[in-house]
Amino acid sequence: MKNALIILLLLFPLFSLHSQDAKRITILHTNDLHSRLTGFAPEADYTPETINDDKTIGGFARIATIIKEEKGKNPKGTLVVDAGDFLMGTLFHSLETRTGFQLRLMEQMGYDITCLGNHEFDFGPESLAKILSVSSASGSIPAVLMGNIEFSKKDSRDDGLEKLYAENVLERKVILTRDGLKIGFFSLLGVDAVSVAPRSEPVGFSKQISYARSIVKELQHNGCDLIICVSHSGLSKVDGAWAGEDFELARKVPGISVIISGHTHSRLNEPLIVNGVPVVQAGEYGKYVGKLSLIVTSGKVAVENYSLIPVDDKIAGDKEITALIEKQKAGIVSEILTPLGMSFTRPVAETSFLISGNESGDFKESNMGPLVADAIHYYVNNNNSRGTDVSLVSAGVLRDNLVAGLQSAPDIFRVMSLGSGSDDFPGYPLSRLYVTGKELKSILEILLVAYKKSADYYCYYSGIKVDYDPEKGMLRKIQKIDIVKANGSIVNVNFSKKDKTLYSLTANSYMLDFIGIIKKMSHGLINVVPKDSEGNKVTIMKNAVIDINEKKDGIQEGKEWLALMQYLGSMKDTNGNGVPDINPVYTKSVKCFFPVTAK
Repeated sequence: MKNALIILLLLFPLFSLHSQDAKRITILHTNDLHSRLTGFAPEADYTPETINDDKTIGGFARIATIIKEEKGKNPKGTLVVDAGDFLMGTLFHSLETRTGFQLRLMEQMGYDITCLGNHEFDFGPESLAKILSVSSASGSIPAVLMGNIEFSKKDSRDDGLEKLYAENVLERKVILTRDGLKIGFFSLLGVDAVSVAPRSEPVGFSKQISYARSIVKELQHNGCDLIICVSHSGLSKVDGAWAGEDFELARKVPGISVIISGHTHSRLNEPLIVNGVPVVQAGEYGKYVGKLSLIVTSGKVAVENYSLIPVDDKIAGDKEITALIEKQKAGIVSEILTPLGMSFTRPVAETSFLISGNESGDFKESNMGPLVADAIHYYVNNNNSRGTDVSLVSAGVLRDNLVAGLQSAPDIFRVMSLGSGSDDFPGYPLSRLYVTGKELKSILEILLVAYKKSADYYCYYSGIKVDYDPEKGMLRKIQKIDIVKANGSIVNVNFSKKDKTLYSLTANSYMLDFIGIIKKMSHGLINVVPKDSEGNKVTIMKNAVIDINEKKDGIQEGKEWLALMQYLGSMKDTNGNGVPDINPVYTKSVKCFFPVTAK
């Protein structure tokens, strides 16, 4: 009897489809695309117009083919939705403020809706407003949602975004009609997403749950048959079970029909049903397109089926989309790569092994982190007269792996693709600050525990060796610090408060902002004062940017990805094919923060 009941419940959606008013709605969805317009990796292997001849995954041309085929199966009832962070992650995003290309491309691919994620704010609200303005002025774009956004009344830096809100280029809600059904959409930027969007200021965000309740009532009043939240908030596993902000959203806000989730790069192979609400998320980088089929009968919504469609070389890419991307690629070459003496396809290095470890992977066991830290150390010490004592890189800025094979400039850039500086080239600039030995110890003590709050604070180091005792209490674990010079000589760091010797730290400007919040994280026990080489307090981080070419006028900003390019290019060609091979010393993963001797 029990088995018969289960079968009946499973078949219920199919029976419902034959009732007089039953309608099928298909939702195709992606999230966290991060401007992965072409397949990867290595990117030079990507052949979108032919099938079964490369191992790359993703690519907008392939996604366009999937959308076209799925719309053909249900032309009246298909919606295509993206849950944010569609920008920022490859060389393609570097031209967006000038071309507004990607949103127009997504419209042509068939997207109906997208929303803002935290990374859309990476260049600040003024640049985001410019991207949206240029995009919409140049052609049709999908509806761009941002529901719980709040604008400053005192600061003018978000006036451009507020103007776009008034013009409905950026929208609170959208109502679309499919097969006679009114379908209402709204979006949220979650608590965690807001916390990792420091450059969104002065834009603010209202409380997610209370805002969701109010907009759902509004959409119900508008007569919507379905209400879909496109949420850049996310899901995560706690003790093996799914939890997180979108789980709580479904649990606490009645009236939502479906939650299309993003932000946490989570791949759900089947909908998570919370309080009767299906919550879905499709991983990251366009590796999959989610397909959710719903049956709507007499105002009731049931999940018919769900699948993740792999985006790989079994799918031939749409030729028109490929042609548009190739044209944009030519702009990247002329405006960014050629001035740097690079090309899009020319190999700069080769690896016979996987180099991995980033914030969405196993960042505690990484061969990528130490490689990048060493690259920064090499780059600064070989291109600036003052060099650096210690180089750091955060797991939070490592965005991709290097897969075995030939690596070109786009592959290297994807590893550290975030941010911008004061020049025309993408990437956070490298900066250098000075601290005393006591302050250096304090920074490392805090970093030993800070990563538990956020992967952004898990760091890899170069130029330093540390002895520590993990059994000691907080702020007393580190026993000894040595600075390791390029010639192999060792300089012991004195922890005495009386010793005013300064040691230089190099990292990207975003990460060095961390020093300013150490006092807060240590509950007032530690106060580190960042200084210049003369011991003067540094209050404007722009003044700490390293000049990577002192022979030229002005400041020539160094970037992490350019550091990695130069470091890899310095390695030996061991197989005689004219391409440097990545040193096999990096085959081994490092299972700790820095080269240490644990007592």
